[in-house]
Amino acid sequence: MNWLRWLLDRADEYAAESTWRDFALVKICLCAVGILLGLLVPSRHKPKVAILAGIAFVATYIPLMADFLPYLLEPKEE
Repeated sequence: MNWLRWLLDRADEYAAESTWRDFALVKICLCAVGILLGLLVPSRHKPKVAILAGIAFVATYIPLMADFLPYLLEPKEE
């Protein structure tokens, strides 16, 4: 598992040096991959996949917004 620790450390370094634009590009890329994978799902399984994707979205969106909301609510310092 030493390689996993190394990989995660490199990812932390990249994230620390990245801007919001870099993360936006990563998200667009992941969205495109998700769409391509979604096109491969047989029609009879699409409702199940849609439900799982919805659950994954809600399960990740709520904690992300809970962390981001304080930044939106704090007064802007000039």
